[in-house]
Amino acid sequence: TTIINSLKNLGKSYSNQELVRKILRCLPKSWTPKVTAIEEAKDLSTLPLEQLLGSLMTHETTMKNHENVEVSKKKSIAFKASKEDSESDEDGDVALITSQFK
Repeated sequence: TTIINSLKNLGKSYSNQELVRKILRCLPKSWTPKVTAIEEAKDLSTLPLEQLLGSLMTHETTMKNHENVEVSKKKSIAFKASKEDSESDEDGDVALITSQFK
């Protein structure tokens, strides 16, 4: 949008169709499935620039949410084990009885 506005200020303007096609062409390869879906589902000659940008922003938000979910699934919790010696055998007997009772 900034580039488009700057070009308009310099006297160069593009039609809506040209802008839509230029934006779709400049997206990275990771966006290829979305670009293909837009090209097949929409008539690019009548697709408003605002609708295209809204669709792309929605897709970007969805991709970020999926990345966050994948990262949170990868996190795991580790516990540190420690061994404490009991002072007497009575403590061990009480612990054994308690664990068997449960």
